[in-house]
Amino acid sequence: MYTKDFRSVMDRYEWDQVQEQIYSKTESDVIRALQLERRSIDDFMALISPAAKPYLEQMAVQSQRLTQQRFGKTIQLYAPMYLSNECQNICTYCGFSMDNGIRRKTLSTHEMNAEANALKEMGFEHVLLVTGEANKAVGMLYFLQAIEQLKTQFAHISMEVQPLEEEAYRLLHQAGVQAILVYQETYHREVYKQYHPKGKKSNFDYRLDTPDRIGRAGIHKMGLGVLLGLEDWRTDSFFNALHIDYLQRTYWQSKYSVSFPRLRPAEGVIEPNFIMEDKDLLQLICAYRLWNPDLELSLSTREREHFRNHAIGLGITSMSAGSKTNPGGYTVDPQSLMQFETSDERPVSEIRALIQQAGYDPVWKDWDPVFT
Repeated sequence: MYTKDFRSVMDRYEWDQVQEQIYSKTESDVIRALQLERRSIDDFMALISPAAKPYLEQMAVQSQRLTQQRFGKTIQLYAPMYLSNECQNICTYCGFSMDNGIRRKTLSTHEMNAEANALKEMGFEHVLLVTGEANKAVGMLYFLQAIEQLKTQFAHISMEVQPLEEEAYRLLHQAGVQAILVYQETYHREVYKQYHPKGKKSNFDYRLDTPDRIGRAGIHKMGLGVLLGLEDWRTDSFFNALHIDYLQRTYWQSKYSVSFPRLRPAEGVIEPNFIMEDKDLLQLICAYRLWNPDLELSLSTREREHFRNHAIGLGITSMSAGSKTNPGGYTVDPQSLMQFETSDERPVSEIRALIQQAGYDPVWKDWDPVFT
């Protein structure tokens, strides 16, 4: 039975036991999962297991079919707009970490408008607002002012900022935010503190409870994910799927998306503890699609050109393009510190042409808000 608290669900599972279950899945478990029309969280475990590797081609064919049935041959295009690199956390994998001695920058209203104009000229209607986690420099007042300014320029506004209280999410929803992204980074409670030694982000449970607060606030869409490379990607991804399974049952009015950030080079960050190969990432994308056909699956410019070229028809429903991961990176301050290095630096026009050449439609705006 599901409750109004994911922590009580997660407490029923032990990391090591889940990892052992995944790696003990057999070929027959995979074949059974592939033959089903509706798949359980246990079937997802089989599809991400090493036993599923020989069935990757079959998984990809099914994933493509299910994606086209649910989403058509479309790819939603979006761009991140980094508003600030100020941060009060120490995170061992992030270029914005407080202990990095770099120049900090927070966009002014004028600079924000210049960045917005640059993105609009590229054709974007979906924008993801991103900041470091610094409550004083970029708190609710700053967020609300930014939304008020930008909602007249973009059809869809998403946010990826520090976890907030439930009432704050209600205010963001009322202000015009359609989606909130929040990543647990890793669900491995025992090692979480090693990656987050200082700051509010070091509180594992507060971050874990964030999607519940977002759901109670009535946000239209939630985005979840883990940082692939911190811990075993299969075990972390199981817990992420378990989290989504709980959220969909509890906050069924909301939509859900999954992103697949692999650990990338950045100022002063650690090397990945666990290497995830391209075939592993493709397996994970297909496993999510086979398990949950309604999930939106997003791929960022962290990934290399070759992988992004071939992922278009295999389960992905949205992609960023031409991304800059530093505040003011599009036009205001191109030299400010990036959160991480991007791999796919092709211009937006080239990504749009690539999607069309693959027989898909690049979607800039898929709906209009209704005013009363």
